Amino acid sequence: MISFLRHVFVDSWLGRVIAGLLFLAFVGWGVGDVLSNIGSERADVIVRVGGQTVTTEDFLSAVQNELQQVARQSGMTDPAQLPVATRRQAAEQVLQRLMMQSEITLSAERLGVTVPDDALRTEVFGLPAFKGPDGRFDRKLFDSRLQQIGMTEKRLLDLIRADLAVRALVEPLQNGARAPETMVRHVFDFDAQTRTIDMVRFPLTAQAVPTPDAAQLHRFYDNHSWLFQTPEYRHARIVVLSPDSVAQSVEIPDAELKRLYEAEAAKYNVPETRTVQIVTAPSQARAQAIADQWKAGADWDRIQADAKDSATVQMDDVRQVGIPSVGLAKLVFAAPLANLQGPVQVDTGWVVFRVTLVTPPHVTTFDAARQELREQIAHGQAAELVGQRVQKLQDAIAGGGLDHIPDNLGAAAIAGTLNAQGMTQGGETAPIPASPALRKAIIERVFSQAKGANPTLVQGPENGWYAVAIDSIIPAQVQPFDAAAAQVRAAWDDEARRHAANVAATALYVAAKDHGGVAAAAAAAGQTVEHPAPLARGQAVEGVPEELAQLAFRLDKTGQTMMLDGPDGFYVATLTAITHPAPDKEAMRVGRIRSAMSQALADDIGMSYAAALQQVVKPKTNMSALKSALASVSGTGGAGETSP
Repeated sequence: MISFLRHVFVDSWLGRVIAGLLFLAFVGWGVGDVLSNIGSERADVIVRVGGQTVTTEDFLSAVQNELQQVARQSGMTDPAQLPVATRRQAAEQVLQRLMMQSEITLSAERLGVTVPDDALRTEVFGLPAFKGPDGRFDRKLFDSRLQQIGMTEKRLLDLIRADLAVRALVEPLQNGARAPETMVRHVFDFDAQTRTIDMVRFPLTAQAVPTPDAAQLHRFYDNHSWLFQTPEYRHARIVVLSPDSVAQSVEIPDAELKRLYEAEAAKYNVPETRTVQIVTAPSQARAQAIADQWKAGADWDRIQADAKDSATVQMDDVRQVGIPSVGLAKLVFAAPLANLQGPVQVDTGWVVFRVTLVTPPHVTTFDAARQELREQIAHGQAAELVGQRVQKLQDAIAGGGLDHIPDNLGAAAIAGTLNAQGMTQGGETAPIPASPALRKAIIERVFSQAKGANPTLVQGPENGWYAVAIDSIIPAQVQPFDAAAAQVRAAWDDEARRHAANVAATALYVAAKDHGGVAAAAAAAGQTVEHPAPLARGQAVEGVPEELAQLAFRLDKTGQTMMLDGPDGFYVATLTAITHPAPDKEAMRVGRIRSAMSQALADDIGMSYAAALQQVVKPKTNMSALKSALASVSGTGGAGETSP
């Protein structure tokens, strides 16, 4: 379920400015360019809601922020690695949120919701982006950062005032939302339930296989000839125009670099930081018991596991101003390294803590930061420059092909032989100058375009453009048996081992179903039974494949047996116990579930309200601008190709 409040007030157009992208731009995530033109009116309006508009710039900025979050949640470092369908779905959800934001803003204006100057001042003074090293609002820093993003003070204050008005309208509708206790208990039982299994594994590497004779190998070769063919190779010339390639050609004056360096002083002038492990207990006696356990030699994992009635947190490389409690912050930064401290009472309760790492203050000089600063600004300018240079590149391709590309466009060119997996004939990764998503699109184009066809400029993912020319094709062909003899023997052995493991596992599975489970059947067959730690949803257990754990949670009663064909072998397991933890012994976990479900309910109320507002003022969508924007996000549809 999408969190409406989080998206409206953090990821939304207004919220992004005051709490998201503005801050991210200052701490060096490389998106400072997102806000550089926010104060100017754009003609490419995607959606209009009364007097409110969503421009292409608003939309693409919000999408980029959303994709970064989705990528992090998926364990990826680059949003370009996300599937096209995922990126497009995220873009459509962002558009819906922006329309809802516009509807609520318009409603707040119509209802005459006003924001007092005192509330506006308090909000601005509380923004982390404008606080100096002492944690207080810094006027010089405020002016410097506004200048950096090209925004006037009045413009920023207007945006913050509008955001506060929206909050004043929506939050009262949501504050009373509370999840029913029956639902909370059901979710807790589902989430906290554990399952225990008996398991026998049949690893492929443990299977003994006979030595095949020549006739068997030849028959296997004839029946699996596709396994032993060399891939098709194509020699291609490729030209790429992308923000990354253009950024390499952008010249940045030192004065501009120094302005950014000064605006990001907090990043390059880092005070002392510390890594600290903190336990906040409900009473002095409980805090003392935790301290005694810690002193006796318990490690941090054990302390966290046993202190379920207390709040435990590890803060890595935290600054003194980053610790919410002022009193605790002073104690942490005065404590000696590795010595257990407490119990001591602060404003948050009774705490016990240990400092595990102290990093002295350090300053990154301008010269040392120059390259990073240059890349940040250059990438900020490159996105716009790509659009300006596409037509020039197309004209150059039409006039002289891929061999006469001007040096001043920032386009990257390469030529070489590769297969459909992007590997050279030497087994190395072809050095295509593109991001993973753009690289994939280029390779697909290389292997779909006809030999000798005129190069065509194509728009790909992430605002990248490319053209390819195919010079020659080396067809795929089956290797002679003698040349592939080693591969044939290895493939025969692999299949024989998997067959042997399958036969043994199937026999145990059938016996386990007939004789009350794996333990009894394995004992009769002389096989070793493993007893892994109890399985919990979403938590890995050593030695148990994730797929097997998922199967265990699909069974509805103990005594049932399951079998898994895994990449490393076969597994046979019997469900032996289903445990339902008592809610009164997991108070913190129940509380987290209650809070999350209540927030989800509040989100639904907010979304329902925003949806109802759309019936009052119908959004007007510019389909042409929307299709173009969606194409730039997904790399499909819309702009497609440009003919020479």
